[in-house]
Amino acid sequence: MVRAKRLVISSGGQVSVPAAIRKRWRTRTVLAEDHGDHVVLRPVADDPVAAAVGAFATQIGVLGSEAARRLDREEELDVQERDLH
Repeated sequence: MVRAKRLVISSGGQVSVPAAIRKRWRTRTVLAEDHGDHVVLRPVADDPVAAAVGAFATQIGVLGSEAARRLDREEELDVQERDLH
């Protein structure tokens, strides 16, 4: 369902997004897409890195920093061994 709300652009070029919408989006950051004859505002995570943490956990598993370093060292040793033989 599309909900429309008429917003006023201030003399400084600002638009206020209603509190109910900001609350539903759970963000203070939006992306404005200019489509020529209209603008689309899309919610964007305030901290995209934090929002992405765990995004692929069910697909590849989540490693802690120490486990990731250990895995990286093991892969590096495998490469070195192959280069020596």
